[in-house]
Order: sequence, then structure tokens, then C-alpha cells
Amino acid sequence: MQFIPEKDRQYLRNEFSKLKKPVRIILFKEESGCESCQNTLKLMEETTSLSEGLELLIYDLDKDRESANVYGVDRVPGVIVKGEKNHGIRFFGIPAGYEFSSLVEDIIDVGRGETSLSQTTKDKLSELREPLHIQVFVTAACPYCPKAVRIGHMMAMESNKITADMIMANEFPQLSNRYGVMAVPKIIVNGAPSFEGALPEQEFVSHVLEGKV
Repeated sequence: MQFIPEKDRQYLRNEFSKLKKPVRIILFKEESGCESCQNTLKLMEETTSLSEGLELLIYDLDKDRESANVYGVDRVPGVIVKGEKNHGIRFFGIPAGYEFSSLVEDIIDVGRGETSLSQTTKDKLSELREPLHIQVFVTAACPYCPKAVRIGHMMAMESNKITADMIMANEFPQLSNRYGVMAVPKIIVNGAPSFEGALPEQEFVSHVLEGKV
């Protein structure tokens, strides 16, 4: 089974050829008990094969516990997109469907060393003094979810105080139930349900940073 259609591969090769810095994709998986781990591995292999500037590192959650602790990974599949440093950009669950675009755009941002966030947002993030953990619950069929995921991931790239996760709601039902995820995208900030919907950048950032700066 091929995840990335042939017609899309040349487009991605062209986009990835513009990367200025190498990008590492780090995958945490398990050999058993993880229904989507093998498909996630296959998708990451296909993606990283499209550019010499992409490298795939594979870890087992149980066997490589020290590395998992370094990246704060406690569930699988877990995917980290990092460059020269760890930006706190993470995916839990296979980034397929509409969320594949989030993965691709994250790779491009990290490889270019910049995001498209406004200067106003960047200035607000520079004032952040306490750690923030953003979790964006999504489904692969949600066309509005990538916008929320991308803003969260770009915020993480712009601030070393922020870690941002995409979480496939259907792959982690217990976690979804804990936070009362009934619609997506659902955004959780520091463990507290915050808001729903793919808000414009300014509103999204204001909700996330409310009372934090």
C-alpha cells in the first residue's frame, strides 16, 4: 500500500528541495498493541524518502524509554519534527488524511527556520514566562483541524516555552473522553479544556495565552 500518490510525490520533492536545514522525523512506536504504528512507519518512510534533507529515526517506546522521556512521549504512535533543536512539535496518531498537510508544512517551516505567524503574535510569545502545553484533538477527515494544529505548532516553533501536540481523537479514546472531546478541533491548554474550532490566528493565540503573559 502506497500512502503518498505518485502525482503528489514530485510536488513534495520540489517543496522539500527548498529546505535550508536538515529535518529529523522521530517516530516512537511499539511492536504490538498499536494498530496504526506500522502505517505511521510506512508513511514516515515514504515522506523522508522524498528528500536527502530528511532523516527518519525510529524508537521503540518501551525499549528506548530514555529517549521517550527526553521527548516527553508516553503514547504511540508519536512523531516529532525537529531541526537543529527540538521545537516541541509533536503528532500522536498517524498524521494522515487532512493532517498530512500539517506534517508537510511543519517540515517546511522547520527546514526553513521560520514560520508565517504575524509579528504581533511573535512579540506576544516572546513575553511568555511559563511553560504551555497545547493539545489539539483532531480527526483525519476534519478539513478545519489542520489550521488549528498548524497555529499550535508554529507557536511551539517560535517559543521554547511551548509544546504543541496533534492528537488523533479516535486513536486515543480514553484521552478524548477525559477532555470531553465531542467536536474537533478541540484545544486543551495545560490540561484544561479551552476552546473548539479553527479560529483565526489572533483569536487562537489570545485564547491560548489568556492570563499567561
